[in-house]
Amino acid sequence: MTGTVITVAPTGAESSKADVPALPVTLDELVATAKECEALGAAIIHVHIRDADAEPTLDQGRLRATVSALRESTGLIVQLSSGGAVTDPESDRLAVLDAGPEMASCTMGTVNFGDGVFMNRWEFIVDLHARMQERGIVPEYEIFDLGQLASLQRLLSRHGLPFGGHVHVDLVMGVPGGMPATAAALVACEQTIRDLPEGTTFSATGIGRGTIPVMLASLSAGGHLRVGMEDTITYAKGRPVESNMQLVARAVGFAQLAQRPPLTAGEARELLGVPAR
Repeated sequence: MTGTVITVAPTGAESSKADVPALPVTLDELVATAKECEALGAAIIHVHIRDADAEPTLDQGRLRATVSALRESTGLIVQLSSGGAVTDPESDRLAVLDAGPEMASCTMGTVNFGDGVFMNRWEFIVDLHARMQERGIVPEYEIFDLGQLASLQRLLSRHGLPFGGHVHVDLVMGVPGGMPATAAALVACEQTIRDLPEGTTFSATGIGRGTIPVMLASLSAGGHLRVGMEDTITYAKGRPVESNMQLVARAVGFAQLAQRPPLTAGEARELLGVPAR
């Protein structure tokens, strides 16, 4: 692997605007963030949206407006979260696909998520996978624990490859209740990924203080990177993150040091099987 796909996850569903004033929650803030992160080297934007009160929402009107604005304003691959918040019902999460994203997340199992439970029943996973196949949406399979890679292998063997034929996973590491954000855990996952279809790629996300060790481990193992204020709001001990651009710039610097410079959105489309616009 000679380049690095950098995904920015700017908002998430966990942090509040009151606690994190720099968090982009309006459409204008999100578009401005997307433009600046693309200019720095991001290729994908992983999107959660907020309502007028800055609370997480899966409102269809807002989702459609967000996808449209990001496509018009940037060349980034627009990836919607089908996870929403841990309290969102399955029907609303499936309806995320109606907003017409180019990619969407598909989490491969239920996981304790802090004090909550992020529920992903097998039947729901199969339904989400099949709908993305039918609609020409490329999935990113989110993996919160090692066993979920075995679930992905089972899904692909029983229900076929995703749209575009390329399998891409994101290792979400360091969520309380999931796998730890350590190099050892990433290596264990990378070994298991080898059992997936040939050519499978992965990115890795380190939550909180796990951000830097996960970035370094992923780059050294041939993986890609996801960074952003969804996953960390502290840049260094005692130093809050100032913006998503700050996190993307650091990821770009690490990728360049590894002699794996950032891929453009066009190059990422080719790698991941996402159709050109």
